[in-house]
Amino acid sequence: MTTHYLEDLQPGQRFRAGSRSIALAEIQAFAREYDPQPFHLDPEAAKATIFGELVASGWHTMALTMRLIVDGEARPAWGFAAGGVEALDWPNPVRPGDTLTAESEVIEVKPSRSKPDRGVARIRITTHNQRNEPVLVVTARVIVPKRSAGA
Repeated sequence: MTTHYLEDLQPGQRFRAGSRSIALAEIQAFAREYDPQPFHLDPEAAKATIFGELVASGWHTMALTMRLIVDGEARPAWGFAAGGVEALDWPNPVRPGDTLTAESEVIEVKPSRSKPDRGVARIRITTHNQRNEPVLVVTARVIVPKRSAGA
């Protein structure tokens, strides 16, 4: 895989990431550990919620997305060293058996004014389910070195 420096990135550039299916047991295990709400843990209790069925935690969706992106085509030289998150949306829930696929798009690239060895890339990451419905959209600021700094 190619390592990307600030000079390699341009607005509109897209990077594919892999796919991964999510099982009921995974959803429940994550929820028990990190987000123990009834609609993530108990199929019966979930029926009485706004989801009407058991769904994955949004944080679980974010964690899975991060893994897909890190294993994907985008390879910032310093990794995904986030300088912040501007927006995070979960437009549709993730259900047991869903297969998630992620991609990232460079929105903006700006050299740093105060640190000449780096810059910031604004990157929008979108994760879809197998029905091509977005389940996560996040816009992050990623700190990326210039080629001379990382080489």
